[in-house]
Amino acid sequence: MRIAIISDIHGNLEALKATLKDIEKRKIDKIICLGDIIAKGNHSAECLKLVKEKCDIIIRGNCDRHFSETNHDMDKMSEIERKRLEWNQSLLTQEQMKWLNALPFSYEFMLNGSLVRLFHATPWIDKEPIVNENHIQTKYKMFLPTEKTISQKKADIVIYGHIHHPFLDKIYNRTLINVGSVGFSFDVIRNKEKDANVLETTVANYFILEGDYGSKEYTENGISFEFRRVRYDIEKELNCKTDNPEKNTYGYEIRNGMYGNMQKINDNFRKLGVDVDKF
Repeated sequence: MRIAIISDIHGNLEALKATLKDIEKRKIDKIICLGDIIAKGNHSAECLKLVKEKCDIIIRGNCDRHFSETNHDMDKMSEIERKRLEWNQSLLTQEQMKWLNALPFSYEFMLNGSLVRLFHATPWIDKEPIVNENHIQTKYKMFLPTEKTISQKKADIVIYGHIHHPFLDKIYNRTLINVGSVGFSFDVIRNKEKDANVLETTVANYFILEGDYGSKEYTENGISFEFRRVRYDIEKELNCKTDNPEKNTYGYEIRNGMYGNMQKINDNFRKLGVDVDKF
């Protein structure tokens, strides 16, 4: 079975359509979405409709949860946070928000004798970024079960989203995979003098997993991993009338493959003991 895994669409309709078109060419049997379908971009409702039509399994992301909740304490929010919440919720119906909030936290299955576990960010919370620079013991925790996982077994292969850039790591005979972002790809290690062409980053990313689905035995067919990068029309995506409070920031981000608040990114690196000044 060939399984396409997508994540972090963030309302980017052109990126999603290009990704689904590429998936159609690859003879895919199943599509799994790891969440964050909405928020940031201008086409949350359209993306939500497409994901519901095309995906077999859909996991809830932190943005799906946050913007579908109706019990926010608005008095504790900043003005921009309130505007973001109100605008994103204005794009969705009450039924859509209820559907988003009811999505599962995680999913898992056997593949050629390996337990594959999928979630949006971590097995314990949907909004903590785990990156390649994290300590090895932190990354090991990604394979451990929690009260939110389907089973209480340690995973052999973990696949997640949230951090918006793809990578693969091997530790303790286990495989940690991030599938990257369909609609809001960026690179967190940046340096004007060292950066390659930004077109290396400003693409729609997704992942293909292939193996004997449901098999509890280590079969001779094995498992294969494939990272896919798909070009899409960024300017067409941005060329629409919108009162998105993040319109300018969003345009800068997807054109440049860079998160708008790099100070926040660098502060997170410093907490990990990474010397960002040497980037």
